[in-house]
Amino acid sequence: MASPPARFVATSDLVSVRASGGVPRRGRAGRRTVCSDPFEHDRKVARVVHDLRARRSIRPLVRQKRAASHMVARPHDRRRTDDKLDIRDLNAILAIDPAARTCVAEPGVTFVDLVAATLPYGLAPAVVPELETITIGGAVAGGSIESTSFRHGGFHDTCLAYEVVTATGEVLTCTPDDDPLIFEMMHGTFGTLGVLTKLTFRLIPARPWVHVVHQRFDQLDAFLAAMRAHQRADDVDFMDGMIHAPDELVLTVGRFVDEAPASAGAPAGRDTGEAYLTTEAYYFRDRGVGHGKRWFRVGALRRIGQWFQRLVRADRPDLTLDVMVPLSRAPTFLAWYQRTIGHYPVGCTPYRPGHRYEWLAPAVFAGVTDDLYVDLAVAGAAQPAGRNYYRELERALAGFGGVKTLGSHNYYDEHEFWRTWNQPNYARVKRRTDPHNVLRDLYDKTCRASQGRA
Repeated sequence: MASPPARFVATSDLVSVRASGGVPRRGRAGRRTVCSDPFEHDRKVARVVHDLRARRSIRPLVRQKRAASHMVARPHDRRRTDDKLDIRDLNAILAIDPAARTCVAEPGVTFVDLVAATLPYGLAPAVVPELETITIGGAVAGGSIESTSFRHGGFHDTCLAYEVVTATGEVLTCTPDDDPLIFEMMHGTFGTLGVLTKLTFRLIPARPWVHVVHQRFDQLDAFLAAMRAHQRADDVDFMDGMIHAPDELVLTVGRFVDEAPASAGAPAGRDTGEAYLTTEAYYFRDRGVGHGKRWFRVGALRRIGQWFQRLVRADRPDLTLDVMVPLSRAPTFLAWYQRTIGHYPVGCTPYRPGHRYEWLAPAVFAGVTDDLYVDLAVAGAAQPAGRNYYRELERALAGFGGVKTLGSHNYYDEHEFWRTWNQPNYARVKRRTDPHNVLRDLYDKTCRASQGRA
């Protein structure tokens, strides 16, 4: 491993429960981030196994987690009354290996704590969702991406191994080579195929500062061409954008740097071309930081409490979601969007899938040759009376080779749903990991139960 940049502590030793000297370290969120007992994780998993094996009820089961859910609130969600499996203590970082650039951690670790633990070693997760309290387990279950995704894909694409407890209490270790279908199907299936209890994932070299530059465009084609050019040249470390209007687009790129001017750290406003941010500040940017930043993205908007209540109306919830479409089809999709919905701003983040994902039906990729997609994020679009924007998007996306995220409101019928998600692969893994459907199936959890239907 190359020497870490200035201002970071250098080390080549495995940072683990043993190297921590028995003293738990704390991230900015105040939770323990390095386990102080080498056997503590095994005891936690043994308790989860016991609770699952001892269970006699046939009622659906949902995880009880420490972190707040970042799925859009649904007033009539039947899962609120499901039985609870307590996994609140699965929130420790177990090992950081600076030489191998890997980390082992439990699913309840938040990204703010993970970044705080890895940055002192000149490392960071390859993909860091912007909202501080998103957990690494949630990022796998929902398929989180961010401004490094043009290079690294989703956070799940950086994972190397999972420990999974099946609904019947069997402990599995899954990798791309050992139980590969279970490993791949843990992504994007919202915890319906087992209980994730440990993750091993890649880290990347990080520097103390990020130099952020905003590039302005008045035409979509030029905006997308610049995005593609940066991706092919591999000349930036971060890239995302914002479409404020069809003729007002901003592409934001960032590069790791070792030093920054004395004035660094000040927010970049709407007309400011560049800024220097500490790496941690860049990862967890908020609305005041940058004109081009997607603080409108679903992840950054999903706050808890009263904000949710203002956003969500049971009869006609505001449109808040992400869709993924191939880069080459983005112009025709956005032309449809402008005619049909026309709400701005729209976040736009380039995303390189690791491969053609097993959880998606082959039909999704039919005729698609792109290696780069764009994540288009909409938030807070009020729906007119008599319209259902969610349903209109669900019906339209197949024609663009696109996919809608399931973390928001979903109105698919069951047959239509399984034309997008891979039912044969899903059923094969479900028979192994949850044969009695204790964790609900994917359609039931994200479509039927979430809408209050039996």
